[in-house]
Amino acid sequence: MLFDRSWYNRAGVEKVMGFCSDEQYQEFLRSCPEFERMLVRSGIVLLKYWFSVSDEEQEKRFLERVNTPIKRWKFSPMDLESRNRWAEYSQAKDTMFSYTDTKLCPWWVVPSDDKNARD
Repeated sequence: MLFDRSWYNRAGVEKVMGFCSDEQYQEFLRSCPEFERMLVRSGIVLLKYWFSVSDEEQEKRFLERVNTPIKRWKFSPMDLESRNRWAEYSQAKDTMFSYTDTKLCPWWVVPSDDKNARD
């Protein structure tokens, strides 16, 4: 089973940016772990990877996108707002993990400040 990370955006971007109601957010937190368990119980291998980038590295990447013409297409107004809400995004991620990082369906956190690391 392969999910795009956007499936988990209900607990991150949508929560932080106000794109979902509190009821929708709470329903996601309640139903997501059960849905994941149902997938695994039916024989689907579910692997969840979280590519973790530090605040400092994220700032560096954003500035590079803004200041480099060939990378500017990657930058959006939403990116700018996300930088202003880094702490809220971090808290939203921690809350999501508290619900969805289970023994049966754990998150695998991958440090990704260095995209070229081989370890």
